[in-house]
Amino acid sequence: MLLAGVHNIKTIYNLLRHMFKATSIRLHLIILMLCIYNVTISQPPRGPFVISPRVHADKKVTFSYLSPSAKQVLLGGSQFGAVQVPMTKDSIGIWSVTVGPVKPDIYPYSFVVDGVTVMDPANVAYFTNERFKASLVDIPGDTALIHAMKDVPHGTVTYEYYPSVEGSTGSLVVYTPPGYDKATSKKYPVFYLISGTTDTEETFFKVGRTNLILDNLIAEGKAVPMIIVMPYGNPMARIAEQTGKSKPSDIVSRDGEDAVKRAKLFETDLITKVIPYIENNYRTINNKNNRAIGGFSRGGGQTLRTAFGNMDKFSWICCYSAYLSTPEMESSFKNVYENPERTNKELKLLWVSVGSDDFLYKPTVEFIDFLKAKNVNHKTLITGGGHTWMNVKNYVTQTVQLLFR
Repeated sequence: MLLAGVHNIKTIYNLLRHMFKATSIRLHLIILMLCIYNVTISQPPRGPFVISPRVHADKKVTFSYLSPSAKQVLLGGSQFGAVQVPMTKDSIGIWSVTVGPVKPDIYPYSFVVDGVTVMDPANVAYFTNERFKASLVDIPGDTALIHAMKDVPHGTVTYEYYPSVEGSTGSLVVYTPPGYDKATSKKYPVFYLISGTTDTEETFFKVGRTNLILDNLIAEGKAVPMIIVMPYGNPMARIAEQTGKSKPSDIVSRDGEDAVKRAKLFETDLITKVIPYIENNYRTINNKNNRAIGGFSRGGGQTLRTAFGNMDKFSWICCYSAYLSTPEMESSFKNVYENPERTNKELKLLWVSVGSDDFLYKPTVEFIDFLKAKNVNHKTLITGGGHTWMNVKNYVTQTVQLLFR
C-alpha cells in the first residue's frame, strides 16, 4: 500500500493531494481518509478476545481471565467447591477453570489475581455492593426458574430520587406491576423491601431479580399485583458522602448501640420521607393493611425495628436471615409481646426465615423461640444453605405469595 510505513501526517496529506488533484470535494475526501488513518494507527494493540463465563449444557461453567503477566489466578466463590479454585494459564495468557456441574441459580464470583480480588472484565452482570466486587453467573434450569425472564407481561423498574433526612438526597428503586401504566385509576398495595449490610438499593433488583419473580408469580396468579419499593439501607453513609465526610465503617455488633442508632435513622427516613414520597407520587392504597415491610440481614433487623416501632403502619412483616435479641425485645418492644392477642390481631403476617448454615442461624432461631414462648403468631421457614442471595430469592418468592391476601 502506498501509505505503508508512512507516519507523518503532512507528508501523507501532500501525497493524497497530489493523487487526487485537489478539488473541494476531493479535499474533503482527503481529510476523511486522514482521520480514518489517524484513528487506525492510534489504536493500542488488542489482546485475545475472552468469553467468560461460559455455561455449558451439562451445567458445568468455564471461567476465563486474561493476564499473561500474573503469577497466580484463583476463582473466588465457595459455591464452586472451594473458597478459591486454582486456574490454569494457556500459551497466550488466558487463565481458565471449569467447575461443576453447578445447581441452577444465580451465583456471585470473582477472580483473585496475585492476591487482588477483581470482577470478571468479560462479564457485564455484577453484584451491586459497596465493599466487595463480584460478577454474577446465571445458570438456567432445564425448566425456567422463578427468577428467569419468561414470556409474560412485565412490570417497570424506575430509579427515583427523594428529599431525605438531614437535607440529603435519597435514592430508591421502584417496581410497578404489569398494567400499572394502563390502569390509571387502579391503586396498589406496597411492599418496602430492604437489602443487607453493604448492599445498595439496586441489590434486590439486580441480584435478587425481584422484578422478574413478581412478574412470573403475578402471571401465574400466585401473587397480588403490588408496588415494591427498594430503599438504600444506609442513610448515614449517604449523608457523609454528600457532605464530604468519610463513609462510616460497617457496624461491629448487630445488637450494639451503633446498630440501633443507625437503624433508628433508617426508620426515620422510611417513615417520614420514603413512604410520603411514594404515596404522593404513585397510586398506592394508604393504610396499614396494604403496606408490607421486609428485609435481608441488616435490612431484616431494620424491618423488625421499624415495624415493631410503628405497628400502625404495617400489617405484614418479612424478616430474612435476621433477628432481634431478647434483651432488645425486652427493653424496646414490649408492646409486641406483652399483649400477644392484640399483636396477633394487628399483624396479618410475621415471617422469619433463615438457612441452617447461616452464621445468623442460632440467634435467629432464638428469636423464633422467643416469639413462640410469648404466643406471638408467626410463620417460619428454615432452609439449607447460608447467608446468601440464593436463599433470599427463595424467601421473597415464598412471602410475596402471602402478602395482601
